[in-house]
Amino acid sequence: MQNRLIFLVGAPRSGTTLLARILSAHSEVASRSEPHLITPLAHLGYFGSVQKAPYDPFNVQQAIQELVSDLPGGEEDYLTALRAYTDALYGSILEQTPDKKYFLDKTPANALVLPFLTKLYPQAGYVVLIRHPLAILSSYVNSFFDGDYQVALEHNPILQRYVPALARMLREKPVPFVPIRYEDFVADPEAGFHKICDHLGISFESSAINYQEQSDEFQGLGDPIGVGQHDRPVTSSIKRWAVEIATNPQSLEQVMSVLDQLEDEDLETLGYPRAQILDDLNEAAASGTKPAKRSRPLRYTMERKLLIGLRRNIHKNVLGRLLKKLQFALDVILRD
Repeated sequence: MQNRLIFLVGAPRSGTTLLARILSAHSEVASRSEPHLITPLAHLGYFGSVQKAPYDPFNVQQAIQELVSDLPGGEEDYLTALRAYTDALYGSILEQTPDKKYFLDKTPANALVLPFLTKLYPQAGYVVLIRHPLAILSSYVNSFFDGDYQVALEHNPILQRYVPALARMLREKPVPFVPIRYEDFVADPEAGFHKICDHLGISFESSAINYQEQSDEFQGLGDPIGVGQHDRPVTSSIKRWAVEIATNPQSLEQVMSVLDQLEDEDLETLGYPRAQILDDLNEAAASGTKPAKRSRPLRYTMERKLLIGLRRNIHKNVLGRLLKKLQFALDVILRD
């Protein structure tokens, strides 16, 4: 089974959805929204601590329930999968698309369990997507936290988790893979896609690059102004992060604190040395350019503002204490 699997490895907001849309537009590749099959397996107690599992159990629960509901045999296929877990599930998905030879898994959290994943599937196809760390952080903060760096970083130290994991993959090369730099890919998607197809051993199909015409949209919690708003890769977001961060003193201070926690070796390995990052920030600050205002649907904006407001100091304020009491009461009431 593993020679029919493709793992797209990359941090959240690094362009994985864009590249997954292009790959799934290929005539031989099937895919779906993040399956979340590998990360729970990596933290059952043998390879990693259950208490420190790097995934949101609520996201996993929703994803796995949706996945099982789409399987031909439903729960029976899932029970079979407990005996040969991932092969059975990946295989069952592929059976629904008999014209496809490969299945693409682009779950971002897979990047946090790469030693386990590469040991589990050493012969699968791997595409490692790399993007500027601060571009990832800026996109993450703006997409999910309405630009509030403090709340975002308290919720998830995204760079401190993904930068070391991806750098280790690039240095140690536990399996063959093709590295793809986001900035280069959106500037010349044909060349980048050629490189990916050559590595995976599939034919180059130029039509796949116009992903909006070829593949289904991935449903998820991401930013509605992103990949779904374009027909093919664009370069408009490459340098946007620098102005957004450099022109906001509070955000800049928080970002510099994050940078201090990243190793020089990891940044060098990824191709974004610290000195260059600082130069880019200084250049953006000196340019006098104002950050472009992001236009989002009103409903999305209001949902994000409400979510940020509720999350702020939730573990210390009255609402948080009430929610914890309610959670305890519901756990007791709903206990089997």
